[in-house]
Amino acid sequence: MKDCTIYKTVDIIGKKWALCILLELYKGEEKTTRFNELKNKLEDVTPKTLSIRLKELEKQGLVKKEVDKSSVPVKSQYSLTESGEEFLNIIDRIKNWGLKWQFDNPECGSSDCKMCQL
Repeated sequence: MKDCTIYKTVDIIGKKWALCILLELYKGEEKTTRFNELKNKLEDVTPKTLSIRLKELEKQGLVKKEVDKSSVPVKSQYSLTESGEEFLNIIDRIKNWGLKWQFDNPECGSSDCKMCQL
């Protein structure tokens, strides 16, 4: 099983908050999002967990971190890589599955996740 692609992929994106982080980075208006902005959008995530997940997603090539050392304090911004953006197609399919089989939510079904404020 250790060589199974599905198991390996789930190990990357199946951790708590990983999909939500990717979705919130997608929803970022400027294509980049600061740590505290993510923390505020993901109200229940702890700073430690958010930091760990961001590092894991960065290591796996889904998220990139840009550091601006010219300001005080130093500013770090996160955005999706090409791989992360492509993964949004999978998140969209998860949404569609949920709408079809689990949840009656016409408002969500007719909206673009990028514009979603929930």
